Amino acid sequence: MRRIAFFDLKGEELLIHLFEKSGRAYSLQETISASIQEDASFGVDRTFEEIEESTLSLPLSLLSFRIIEFPFSDMQRIREVLGFELEGLVLGGVEEVVFDLLVLGESDGKHKVLVVFIRKETLRNQLDRFKALGVDPKAVTSIELASAKESFASMESMTELLLNPKPISDEDRMNGIQGEMKAPTVNLRRGEFSYTLDAEKTRRSLRWTAILAAIFILLFLSNIGFRIFSTQKEITSIKDEINRTYSTLFPGEKRMANPLYQMKSHLKEWKEKERVLVGSSPLQFLLELSSASVSGAFFTELNLDRDRITLKGECPSLSQVQQMKGQLERFLTDVNIAETKPLSTDRTGFTITAKERKP
Repeated sequence: MRRIAFFDLKGEELLIHLFEKSGRAYSLQETISASIQEDASFGVDRTFEEIEESTLSLPLSLLSFRIIEFPFSDMQRIREVLGFELEGLVLGGVEEVVFDLLVLGESDGKHKVLVVFIRKETLRNQLDRFKALGVDPKAVTSIELASAKESFASMESMTELLLNPKPISDEDRMNGIQGEMKAPTVNLRRGEFSYTLDAEKTRRSLRWTAILAAIFILLFLSNIGFRIFSTQKEITSIKDEINRTYSTLFPGEKRMANPLYQMKSHLKEWKEKERVLVGSSPLQFLLELSSASVSGAFFTELNLDRDRITLKGECPSLSQVQQMKGQLERFLTDVNIAETKPLSTDRTGFTITAKERKP
């Protein structure tokens, strides 16, 4: 809940109404009556720094009025030309007063506006008196003006009500106070007297937000920088490990410009030499060959590579060469008798080619 104050200046008396605001509802907590001292200060023995928002109501005796007609109703345009209209109507010139306006109504196509103004010196003195209480009113209005506005029936009656204001009952005055706190009839805190506390709070808030944002960005950038440094250090460590491993694998190479590229080159060379480095399993082949027995036959030469197996030997006859071919077909493929030749009256030489049977 917010603490709100309404300062009602009535001639030689100041009524201070303290409220608590919840949402749009106002709950009156306390009313303090203070007299005005000879030095124009208020007879109050406390300050109100705890108040979050306040409104000041001035009596009609401190205000001056003019009723001016305009051919248009646009408030922005009226405010733009109002200073020129008041020139010559205000003693001392427009520069010496602070004014606000109140639209009264339309008659014969003319829009009548009540201009409410107060001398800057008078307003400054009033605000200084409240600063001594720790108060900076957000709005300066007038309950008596609001009551006159509600009561007038014509321009003449409005003039009369402003010159000779009617007494306001306590109940009507309290209703008027709550109405003025929600939406002031006029607000004389304009120009150099504009209320800046909220704007200052916003600026301070934005300043702290900017500072915190800057700290967050610095922390974020520091974290990124630390991660980049750690990553670069790790990359350097990995590169050193790659170089050490490469040097271990290829101790004969003195120049190591790009170990990864050089390793790929070696792998390519190994693949090209795969035909030579990888062939049939000699032991497995010999075990299988031992099962291919033909009476009187034996092998004199074996050549094994990846694509072709060549076997050379001797048999007593050509029919036994055929038998040997049949024995080899049990575990080899593409078995062919490439060559046969007589060696003596009872021996025949042969050359058989085959391929290893793939699993």
